[in-house]
Amino acid sequence: MKRALVTGGSSPIGAAICHKLAGNGLHVLLHAHASRSRAQEVVERIRAEGGSAELWCCDLTDADATRQGLAPVLEAGVPQIIVHNAGTHDDVTMAGMAPAQWRDVLAVSLDGFFNVVQPLLLPLTRTRWGRIIALSSITAQMGNRGQVNYGAAKAGLEGAVRSLAREVGSRGITVNAIAPGIIASPATAAVMSEADIAAVVPARRAGQPEEVADLVGFLASEQAAYISGQTIGVNGGMA
Repeated sequence: MKRALVTGGSSPIGAAICHKLAGNGLHVLLHAHASRSRAQEVVERIRAEGGSAELWCCDLTDADATRQGLAPVLEAGVPQIIVHNAGTHDDVTMAGMAPAQWRDVLAVSLDGFFNVVQPLLLPLTRTRWGRIIALSSITAQMGNRGQVNYGAAKAGLEGAVRSLAREVGSRGITVNAIAPGIIASPATAAVMSEADIAAVVPARRAGQPEEVADLVGFLASEQAAYISGQTIGVNGGMA
């Protein structure tokens, strides 16, 4: 059974990705840091549905802690599918942004990507098959007021994906990014009404987490072997 590691697995998109991959027959290592109880609930739901999953807890912004946390993971076999979904917002216009607000947002998306992927790369290349998928955002492409830090983090992630794809392509490993637009979640509902969403999205609705997860499932499959170094939008026509 192939193994998949999904960071930020307790968020609406992360949970949908974990369910999708488990439904495709993978053993899912569901990562969490601050939301461990919610992540454990996702694990239990996957198991109740007949899937295979376990919780993996780590602060991805801490390189040493992440490397140490990955040691027992590697003992059981390298995850051949890595989905970096972990991310955070701290929205404020740049004129009022504190250095910590800049650093903390970049730390989860960019440092987190490096800290979780880099220790797995050599073991992964030895298997000569792998899928690395990073969750970006439409903000990286269009920009958004109050999200200079978030936009920079996600744009940097897309650049990392393109370069890494060139480094590992000869080993049967693909590297891609997915850039969701407005996706239904409690956080989205708190700041945007259905009318607000319809006014800015050509599809006139929010996307569903499962629509993002379906693309992850495809990119993680054998059928996507010739797709690499790409950023694919799931945004209802916004960009």
